[in-house]
Amino acid sequence: MSAAAGTGGGRGTAFRESMAGTVRLDGEDHARRVRLDLRVTADRVLRPLGTTQARAAGRVRIAGWADDPDAAGELEISPLARRRIRYRISFIAGGRRLTLDGWKSVTPRRPLASMTRLPFTLYEDGAPAGTGALRFPAATQLAPFLSSFRFPRQESGPEAFAAPRWSGAPGRTEVWYTTATDPATGTGLWLHHEVVAPTDGSAPHAHGWAAVFPAGGPVAHARFGPAEWTRPPDGFAADGVAARPGRLTGSAGDLRWDLAEQPAGAPLFTFPRWSWRRPLLPAAQMLPAARAHYSGTFSYGAATLALDRAPGATARIFGHGNAHRWAWLHADLGDAVLEVVAAVSTRPVLRRLPPLVFLRLRRGDGSTWPRRAERTAVGWAGAGRFRCTIGLPTWTVTGRAGLRRIRVRVTQPAERTLALEYTDPDGARATCRNSERADAEVVLERWWGGWRTERRWSLDGTAHAEVGTR
Repeated sequence: MSAAAGTGGGRGTAFRESMAGTVRLDGEDHARRVRLDLRVTADRVLRPLGTTQARAAGRVRIAGWADDPDAAGELEISPLARRRIRYRISFIAGGRRLTLDGWKSVTPRRPLASMTRLPFTLYEDGAPAGTGALRFPAATQLAPFLSSFRFPRQESGPEAFAAPRWSGAPGRTEVWYTTATDPATGTGLWLHHEVVAPTDGSAPHAHGWAAVFPAGGPVAHARFGPAEWTRPPDGFAADGVAARPGRLTGSAGDLRWDLAEQPAGAPLFTFPRWSWRRPLLPAAQMLPAARAHYSGTFSYGAATLALDRAPGATARIFGHGNAHRWAWLHADLGDAVLEVVAAVSTRPVLRRLPPLVFLRLRRGDGSTWPRRAERTAVGWAGAGRFRCTIGLPTWTVTGRAGLRRIRVRVTQPAERTLALEYTDPDGARATCRNSERADAEVVLERWWGGWRTERRWSLDGTAHAEVGTR
């Protein structure tokens, strides 16, 4: 894969829309209030005279019944060609999967009314389950709606970021790693797949490990490899283990897994986007999708987990090796995803400096704070950099960008942390201490003439974290 792989081409469309109204469920004699908050993306610029297919994701709330922040579906935007804008949004309510299906019937006789009213039907397994109508409140939402429009240059899909980057140069390492939490049992999972090309020019090798972090028992892990690296076209494959778009399979020791991966959300570049396209930094990390869901089985010993849409993510690393010291966090906050990488360089002079922090908070509306990844690492002209205190069992990150500031406190209890050693391309030993059942406290504040708490999240055993040294 070339350095520019995954850059895509052309421009798409993205915008946000909120509507509110009522729904009457079958079997009920009263209406419930409903609210729909969507972020919509299309792979092309909207065509007013044609039809544009778009993806939708967001939140569906029905009073006293449903509040699903992971609703997803599609839009057919065809205001002139077919005189309609159709919405099909699936969501979970009371353990039931439903689909909201409706369309705005656009007419030139009543353009404003027809473009702002969405009658719909709720379906469950193809059968009607309720009817309702949503309205777009132009008086309060028109300005935010128009200002939300973006026409971003299109990235390739998540599968494009799975392909190997290594092109044959010595002194490189490449990693595909997946972490997930089983919502039914609280068990954490970690799959690590790595290719190492030694600096002495010897043949590259593939290796890795799998680990399981049960809520009520000791951490278990097993390694696979080293094995010959033959460079598959679409991900990692070696020693009977594979990490390819949409599926992870393999075995190591008495661990076995077969997991389907469903990406959710756009790619998230923890480091600057250009550092993944052009590998000028010692290393770069990114997520092909900000979050993903995993379904399938993971067996260890006599136990087998049956995962159903377990939240997690797959990340990619490409570079020259590990940092001198580092800390990492992936936190699925429900209505947001937080990714943190803090690292100290291995170079003799730079290793005396405090860690560089790359922090990205992907919110439910699809926006990412801070807007630029460089902001947390270098600040403005060197001032205002985010700070990280690396240690165990607790490490912290603090920083401010614009009118917001954040405080992150991560705790990796010793009984929930696994220490593993491995070798960098230059032969140096590195040790990572990983917990897929870490705790995290995240406080996001906003300046309103004084600092006020905007959001507070607390994760008890569902954060994924690591501290490493070389």
